This record gives sequence, C-alpha cells and structure tokens, in this order.
Amino acid sequence: MPTKMPDRRDILTGLGATALGLACPTIGGAMTKSLYVPPEEALHARTFMQWPNSPKVYREAWHLEETQAAIATIANAISDFEPVVMLADAALHKDMRRHLSDAVEIWDIATEDLWCRDSGPLFAMNGSELVVSHIQFNGWGNKQEHRHDKQIASRVADHLGLPLVSSGVTGEAGGVEHDGHGALIAHESSWVNKNRNAGMSRAEIEKRLLAAYGADRMIWTKGVYGQDITDYHIDSLARFTGAGRVLMNLPDRPDRRDPFHMAAIDTHDALVGAGFEVDVIPEPIDHRAKDPDFVASYANYYVCNNAVISAQFGDRETDAIAAKTLARHFPDREILQLNVDALGYLGGGIHCATQQMPLI
Repeated sequence: MPTKMPDRRDILTGLGATALGLACPTIGGAMTKSLYVPPEEALHARTFMQWPNSPKVYREAWHLEETQAAIATIANAISDFEPVVMLADAALHKDMRRHLSDAVEIWDIATEDLWCRDSGPLFAMNGSELVVSHIQFNGWGNKQEHRHDKQIASRVADHLGLPLVSSGVTGEAGGVEHDGHGALIAHESSWVNKNRNAGMSRAEIEKRLLAAYGADRMIWTKGVYGQDITDYHIDSLARFTGAGRVLMNLPDRPDRRDPFHMAAIDTHDALVGAGFEVDVIPEPIDHRAKDPDFVASYANYYVCNNAVISAQFGDRETDAIAAKTLARHFPDREILQLNVDALGYLGGGIHCATQQMPLI
C-alpha cells in the first residue's frame, strides 16, 4: 500500500441537495406511533453495506482497489455470523463476486461510496411494524458526490416494502450514538451546522432526533467544525455498550493543540458529568499507518450476531487492550479484529461501513 492514501479531506467534490421534512415522524403525512431504534447489540436480520466505486470519489485505481478489498474483508467476516447485503449497481456485480463470499447477497441499488452508516437505511420499530426512519443524507454538507447515495435509504425501503418515515433532519446516523434505552450522544458540529440544517436550532434538531430514535435524553458537546468531512462524527470516539455505559477511544497524552483531542476530552467529561460509566481504550501509538490524519479508532467497531467486528492497527499492546475491553463489555460474543487500514486513511472505520436491520 502507498504510504499515504487520500483522506476524506482530499475528496470533497460536492453535489446534491438537502431535503428537510416534518418536525415529527410521519408516513405519507399521517403521524406515526412512537418510533424505537433497537440497540446495535439486539439481534439482527441482516447487515447492509455499500460497494465503493465512484471515480469522482476514488480518483486513482489503487485507492479504490484497497478500499474495496477492505469492504470485502468486513462483509465476509460478518457473513460468518449473520446475512450480509452489499448494495451496488448491477453492472458491478460480476466483478464484486470475485471478492465476496457466496454468503454475501448483492442487491441492485447503485452507490458511490461505502459509508452505509451515514447514507444507508436507519431501521426503527413503529409499534410492531418495521420502518425506515429516514435521516436525509446530503454528502456531509454537500462536500462529496452523492447522487446515488442520497437515495439509498429510500431505495432499500422500497425494495423491502417498508414505509419510509421522515425525521425532518439532515445528517448521518454516524453522527449520533444511541443506546436503545433512551439516551443519545452527538457533537453539535455534525448537526447544528449550516451545511446540514441551516436555520434550525439545536433544540429543534434534538427534538427530531429524539423522535427518530425513540429516545428521551440527549447529551451534546461541541465537537469540531470543518476539520474533517464529517465535522467529527461521534461514532469514532464514543459508543454505548449498554444502558448507562460508554466506551471511548482516547489518546494517552492529549495534544492541547489538536482540536480533536480537546473535543474528545470535553465529550468524556460531559458524559462522566451526566452520570454515565465511561470506559477508555487508549489510541494506538506504534501502528502501521504513519499518516497523521489516519483515524485509528477502536471505538468504531460493529456489533453483529454473536460477534464484535473491530479494527486492529498493529500496536500489539493497544490492540490487546482493545480486544480485552470489548470482550469485557460483550462477554457472550466473539471478538474479531481485522486489518482494515484503508478505511482509517479515509477517516472512518468498520462501524461507518455497516448498518444493521433488526430482527423482528
């Protein structure tokens, strides 16, 4: 692999438009019952993923090939534990099959990029009915090509015959963490931002997110504006592992000149102050990637049926700490660590590339 891959700050080729809906979730203009998004550790019917392929995003062949290989590695690993659906234009399916396990199903839904957590379908329960609780994707504030990606959630809902419920908010599911027990965490920078929700107050955005997830409490911290394509998604920093429990990825020696380090400490302190039990995994120091913009997040793991799929970065000490910590938080699941450095060079990780469909 080349020593430096273009990160997500290098591929800002904005297109697309926002689409704001109504203040409360609706289906066809009719009010829904209370929505509820189950926690990630609840049983899944399947995992959705997206196949990266756009030359407007991946401008060099080696870059695309490395990224596709990482996505195939993740999909094949998850498919040992639950069904996986990979979304891509039909013209790509024959070549994709060479990389993917036979257990991975491929659907004809066109994509540009891989970030299914952000542009894919967010599933929720509306009473006893499964729906897609739609957060409108606009390419992280129109920073990247998303002609197809902005339509993925609606196309998956249509393919499954599920109602599409408008949240009335623009953003990404990777920008808000939920525990399935009433609590949400988010950075303001990913939501209270003119590139996503111009003219909307934090209170109004909070109201809509709480309704979309079926939650009643939200912890906000400032985050970091404009320093990466996501405006600092929470899912690379802090994750719920149950009611009242949070797992975070933090540097052992924070650099006070680094806005991400300082925002991370602010988030940690806010969560402790709000009464959450916060466990910390140290960031790797001696890892394979030498790019200073590489995102080495142990917190960006994915919980699937009977397993936790997480990254390892080549730092033996912190890789081992991460595996032991995840095993402690998820004692009945296999902990599987993968080398998916290609995603770290892009600014994301395994959680960013996946989206679960709950089993009902």
